[in-house]
Amino acid sequence: MAVTKVSPTKGNLIATKKSLTLAKLGYELMDRKRNVLIREMMMLVDKVKTLRDEITDVYAQAYLALQQANISLGVVTEIANAITVENGVHIVFRSVMGVEIPNVTLDDSPITFQYGFEESNSKLDEATIKFIQVKKMTILLSEIDSSIYRLARAIQKTQKRANALRNIVLPQLQGDVKYISEALEEKEREEFTRLKVIKNKKQEISA
Repeated sequence: MAVTKVSPTKGNLIATKKSLTLAKLGYELMDRKRNVLIREMMMLVDKVKTLRDEITDVYAQAYLALQQANISLGVVTEIANAITVENGVHIVFRSVMGVEIPNVTLDDSPITFQYGFEESNSKLDEATIKFIQVKKMTILLSEIDSSIYRLARAIQKTQKRANALRNIVLPQLQGDVKYISEALEEKEREEFTRLKVIKNKKQEISA
């Protein structure tokens, strides 16, 4: 690591030591932040694995019930088109070490069938219930997926900053401190030698 050509003065030594202390603190904070974010993300990764398996199973059940409803009632496209669009989804954010994590919620409302009983049967009811269940699980999955993505990006950025501090900034400042300290020590030795020579010459003249 090349040492920055700084002027070897006591003022610069003090300033560089302060910068080194701050850089060490910055690295510790970056490392701590990274560990917290990784821990948060790993908890979500465990959740998303289970949720994906569950949602795949429920989707299969929902489409099977819908297929059976189509067979018994004919294609239920008109009924499906009459279903109102969901507008009860809300998103708020919470902060984890400065990273905005979404919290997606759905208004809690009782299950209602938006079609007449004369034009439906139990299979259509079952499909409706399953798709409502899927909707809730999909909202939760979107929250977790988005959170994992945001955390992964934040971890990557934090890791880069921590690496820069550890591999570039800290060695550079440590090198600067060493360079300035050695230069000042050399000056002190030269000054001591010079004063000693002057003293010896004065003693010779006095003798």
